[in-house]
Amino acid sequence: MSIQAADVAKLRKVTGAGMMDCKKALTEADGDFNRAIQIIRERGQAIANKRADREATEGAVIAKTTADSKSGIVIALNCETDFVAKNEDFVGLAHKIADLALAKLPENMEALLALQLDGKTVEEVVVNQSGITGEKMELAYYDKIQSEFVIPYIHMGNKLATLVGFNKAGFAPQLAKDVAMQVAAMAPVSISEKDVPAEVVEEELKIAKEKARLEGKAENMLDKIAEGRLSKFYKESTLLNQSSVKDNKFTIAQLLTNASAGLTVTAMKRYALKS
Repeated sequence: MSIQAADVAKLRKVTGAGMMDCKKALTEADGDFNRAIQIIRERGQAIANKRADREATEGAVIAKTTADSKSGIVIALNCETDFVAKNEDFVGLAHKIADLALAKLPENMEALLALQLDGKTVEEVVVNQSGITGEKMELAYYDKIQSEFVIPYIHMGNKLATLVGFNKAGFAPQLAKDVAMQVAAMAPVSISEKDVPAEVVEEELKIAKEKARLEGKAENMLDKIAEGRLSKFYKESTLLNQSSVKDNKFTIAQLLTNASAGLTVTAMKRYALKS
């Protein structure tokens, strides 16, 4: 049967698939519009299944905050190639998912995937996009922060994003941005030494003791040496104790206190694409 250009255009608008894919689907469905939609969706699922063992290490990481700056989200939509990652439609989809997450603030990834976006679940939209691009795609990361003031930072090229929450607002916006950039650049393991997981502390002490032993230090000095090296780890690897990358004469904690008494970081999120 003859496939009308108007039907092809309509199917493309509904599914986002390419013109040729839409024409093929309508031909296969004998002009049945709903069946053509299903064919395109099935094709997307088939590609997703076929490429399930592939690495989706490219993509777009997006961080956003609400208008009142009290809530923020980070999402990562992954794909296989940098070519697709830079495509306007792909980046646009990542932003649409981020906007939806920001509006609804779902509790977890499962809840986000179940949300409705353009008449389909987010999970279905991502699968359909796999069919359009021919690449494996997945929503690889989602998290949120709610605090008195939250600031996002997206590194050039959408490869890395951070989100930082503070216990109060009203201080210099540039300082907040600097802290978000610090998290991006230095990848702290936690906000302060109090937040470092016990297993990480235990492992750092174990490594420090073994290193000191190999250096020939006296056995009865190993614990003291390990504690000293743990303090160095805290200074280098916890956000508030790190020296500012913009002004290394001050720690992040000192910069915050200098800006406003009692000002501190309450939460942080950081996600980067695998290199």
